[in-house]
Amino acid sequence: MTTATPTATGAWTPAGDLAPTATWDGQHDGAVLLATGAVLVAGGADATSAPLARAAVFDPATGQWTVTGALHTPRRLHTVTALADGRVLAAGGTSAGAQFPAPALAGAEIYDPASKAWTAAAAMHTARWGHSAARLPDGTVLVAGGTAVRSAQSLGALRSAERFDPATGAWTETAPMTDARTGHLSLVLGNGQVLVVGGSVPTGHGDEAALAFCELYDPAADRWTPTGSLLVPRSRHQAVLLSPTSVLVTGGSPPGPADDASFDPFSRATAELYDQATGVWSAAAPMPSGRNRHRAVPLGGGRALVIGGADGIRDGVGFAGALLYDGDHWAPAGGLGVGRWGCAATALADGRVLATGGVTRSGQATAGGAGVELTGTTEIFTLAVVP
Repeated sequence: MTTATPTATGAWTPAGDLAPTATWDGQHDGAVLLATGAVLVAGGADATSAPLARAAVFDPATGQWTVTGALHTPRRLHTVTALADGRVLAAGGTSAGAQFPAPALAGAEIYDPASKAWTAAAAMHTARWGHSAARLPDGTVLVAGGTAVRSAQSLGALRSAERFDPATGAWTETAPMTDARTGHLSLVLGNGQVLVVGGSVPTGHGDEAALAFCELYDPAADRWTPTGSLLVPRSRHQAVLLSPTSVLVTGGSPPGPADDASFDPFSRATAELYDQATGVWSAAAPMPSGRNRHRAVPLGGGRALVIGGADGIRDGVGFAGALLYDGDHWAPAGGLGVGRWGCAATALADGRVLATGGVTRSGQATAGGAGVELTGTTEIFTLAVVP
């Protein structure tokens, strides 16, 4: 019996390189699509985990990057959020490199594409990194959770949340989340509420516990309420809107020990779907293989593109594979020219998808057997037209 080989549903083409190289290991710190159709990246980390102040803009028309005004404060594990007026808000993060525990930043700044410069904004009430950020229907930005120093030898997750008003330039504290968490994702649903998905809580030096708990924020009532839990705990996963009422979650870091005392060393391949109407998660078709620290980009029409990722990062190689989710089915989406994890990715205004930077190899997988190797390459995905 002959089995048909799946055909790719699109292809990647190289674009201008990004220099210096960088990686973005947060959930909301990557590429931002500007109102002009250009793409902004700001901050991130170099191969030594040192935070960067560099910012650059990609022009899809020319396929080239241009260095723009630098951040006033180098930062990684921050958030960057496009505002309704075309500006971009960068908030929080850390200016520390590989040190433990890494102190958090409360500072924020705003990029104006017209002047190509950043200006200082009011500081958040709570310093944080690894937090989430979501622009609400009224134009304010909700920041929630994250990590802060707990003691001289430990980190802790936060429950606190606050909103930034671009009209006044002020932050207002909101009701705290039901559960402390960091490394989670926030998505604005069709009803205007914000869904917070998974994440983790630090449990020791370099250790963490993944969360299945999810919750909803109602901006009108300033209230958080628990909603359905993920079928499995997830950290370093991805979540995207398939429609205003449906969310797709993919992958995540190795779950570690199981209830039956077995141990799973591999990243999750499973995926889940959230229904706004019921508040329940259900199993979606699993990906062909597990991955974490990947990127997922919504394409519209119930489709999503999953890009790169890794299985484990201590001795890891970035995946070149990309997958298209469509109708609860996964199809290969053409291979990246360079495998990567912790990259920046976003959909362009014309429906194509940009991926740039990230880690290609780490630990024993590198040429020297230690450290991290980054890439400055940029690639653009074009979805194949199916007759």
